[in-house]
Amino acid sequence: GPAVAQPKAAPAAAAPGCSAAYTIEQKLSTGTTWRMCWHYEREAGLVLENISYQPPGQATPIKVLADAKLAQIHVPYDDGKNEYSDLTQYGFGTGLMNMQPGECPGGTIKTVKVPDAQDPAHPNVKGLCTTTRSRGHAFRMQGDSANKVFQTQGKDFLVYTVNQVGWYEYITEWRFQDDGTINMNVGATGSLSPYDYDAGDGRGWPLGKGAKAYATSHQHDVFWKLDFALDGSSKGRVEQYDSKVTPRGANTPTNKTTLTKVTKELAGDAKNMRWWRVVSATGKNKDNHARSYEIVPGATTKYPGRSFTTHDVYFTEYNKCEQFASDNLPNCGAGHPKQVDKWVNGQTLTHPVVWVNVGFHHIARDEDQQPMPVHWQGFSIAPRDVTAMNPLTPPALANQNGNVNGGS
Repeated sequence: GPAVAQPKAAPAAAAPGCSAAYTIEQKLSTGTTWRMCWHYEREAGLVLENISYQPPGQATPIKVLADAKLAQIHVPYDDGKNEYSDLTQYGFGTGLMNMQPGECPGGTIKTVKVPDAQDPAHPNVKGLCTTTRSRGHAFRMQGDSANKVFQTQGKDFLVYTVNQVGWYEYITEWRFQDDGTINMNVGATGSLSPYDYDAGDGRGWPLGKGAKAYATSHQHDVFWKLDFALDGSSKGRVEQYDSKVTPRGANTPTNKTTLTKVTKELAGDAKNMRWWRVVSATGKNKDNHARSYEIVPGATTKYPGRSFTTHDVYFTEYNKCEQFASDNLPNCGAGHPKQVDKWVNGQTLTHPVVWVNVGFHHIARDEDQQPMPVHWQGFSIAPRDVTAMNPLTPPALANQNGNVNGGS
């Protein structure tokens, strides 16, 4: 069950650039502290800034992200009659919902002043939850002696909102683990639209008695925008790794991993044994290894109907006016493309911005009525060499770094 959280204001130096009212700080029971600023936008909703991670034993916070936010929810219907951009066209941010205490167990619900709120008479919405939860084993290891077990139950810090768009309600969840991992998830719930039933077009699933009402199938393409600032610098570098397995006669197969430095803007596709990381330009851990964060894609269904949804990840050079993966707001000037795939045009990456696309094809089922269970889609970024050892290493194992048998 959820553990009790007591978010508190951080010192100004820990989360620069925001007042106490817009600062979030949480120290988890395992010793890790997360700090960040927040603000709220009309289209994107919740935006998190100046996100830092301070594991046990780390004297100062390690900055991870300059800002992170949703960058689009694209919803095309299978019959071709409707296609929505929920953030930029259908009031995602203005539809922030009040949460009851039971929706934020053990935590705190902050009040948000919503720009152009759907209810203009009540712009102040109790809509931002911060709380903690247990996630199960962080690790387990049998010691050298048969009667010794090292284990820790992991703790997560959660920050989330609920936004209503039409009949759908989206839970935007940011989950910060005590081991430095950040999970970004969007859960869709609420109701199926009562206006999208067609028993004759062959593009739906029968709901209710018999086979008269068919809920029209549709797609949810969720985009996130991440601006890294590892160790406080925007000048990170991007690396792609691919592994290839080759059989070798009677011997066991071999597996070789190769590095490709991504120096120019890239529209990337996840493949078996492929991954990317963003590497700090300035910071190293105590083993003298460059700090980085690995992008860990979640389960996805890519939508081939639009060019901006045909890739899993985009790395673009920072441009202040490029804020949404599609239907970008008209603040880039005439002639500037309005979708992320068109921004990949060969620029050298000196300040990379990461855009992640995760798709879900929703073919409704009887269990979607009523209300509709939450269906989640998302991804993670995981620390790679941010600390020299497991940040939750117990003191008895602190000397086991490197070659455990031969010493470090």
